[in-house]
Amino acid sequence: MDFLRPASWDEALAAKAEHPTAVPIAGGTDVMVEINFDHRRPEYLMDLNRIGELSEWEVGARTVRLGASVPYTAVMENLRAELPGLALASHTVASPQIRNRGGVGGNLGTASPAGDAHPALLAAGAEVEVASVRGTRRIPIDAFYTGVKRNALAPDELIRAVHIDRADGPQQYSKVGTRNAMVIAVCAFGLALHPRTRTVRTGIGSAAPTPVRASAAEEFLGAALDEGGFWESRKIITPSVARQFAVLAAAACNPIDDVRGTAAYRRHAVGVMARRTLTWTWESYRGTARATEGAA
Repeated sequence: MDFLRPASWDEALAAKAEHPTAVPIAGGTDVMVEINFDHRRPEYLMDLNRIGELSEWEVGARTVRLGASVPYTAVMENLRAELPGLALASHTVASPQIRNRGGVGGNLGTASPAGDAHPALLAAGAEVEVASVRGTRRIPIDAFYTGVKRNALAPDELIRAVHIDRADGPQQYSKVGTRNAMVIAVCAFGLALHPRTRTVRTGIGSAAPTPVRASAAEEFLGAALDEGGFWESRKIITPSVARQFAVLAAAACNPIDDVRGTAAYRRHAVGVMARRTLTWTWESYRGTARATEGAA
């Protein structure tokens, strides 16, 4: 196994073009596990830690540009207001040591359906910035996952950053595991309210071959909120709406039985998480109205 250490982004792209099978490593929290268990033996490893720009983020008027190597700890400590769903997901990642090293770029590169960041990125409607010597492009998160641990990257491309709209409404994240820490998700669910566009987005992890959205549940809830005048009145969502949202979210799953849980349990758990996160996000949305009225 050869080790490549580019000193700049241009050098990294050139190295990837010359060695398309090279596996990039920054935090290494996924890659090193696979190597240590002899599940993977790449011909080349490409260390990206000398490229400082990958560990930087930029908060714009409407969007956050998150470098591929920004660690989860930085998201938790610095971007909680702008990216609340991703910050909550970051809290559930492994241990403090791994959160200090691992980042969203690694989660995307591995594309495991159990990756903790994926539901939050789907719910937020992120875009993945990728590049090669041929140029740069952005891939909508909905088109990024192409199969089990497969993504839309070309062999000569590297992930440079993730672009995520700043939250304009409450976001939530929930994860079920076999214990409270250092655990791969049995299943996970992310939910984001987007009052500006009066839309709802979801993300489901570890309950299908790829991370997925519960599109039918989103459409149902969006229509119910519009037709019932909930966005304006901010009244409590009726139990029947929450139940149907949960049923449709569970129906979006296509899980398997494995050592962490059964398919039936995963469907059930996703439904429970969908109902609970909807309750949490909507109460937060109603709370902002009460806070505004109190200030006035």
